[in-house]
Amino acid sequence: MYVGRDMTELSMLPMSEWKESELAFFHHSLQQMVPYLNQEGQTKHREIIQEIEKRGGLGRHEADYTHGTEITYD
Repeated sequence: MYVGRDMTELSMLPMSEWKESELAFFHHSLQQMVPYLNQEGQTKHREIIQEIEKRGGLGRHEADYTHGTEITYD
């Protein structure tokens, strides 16, 4: 379960201030609904993807004993 700021709150902030977990969660959510998104939803999803790419992706490159290689958002 996602515990964090909702899209209403995040939409008032520049995406550069979003946490990686927020980007990961909303990217995953919107990715599953792509066929049903209107133009505004598609634009928001594209902006999220661009921010993720600008940051160099979401994957952790190294795992340790407390963290895996994927960003978790719950």
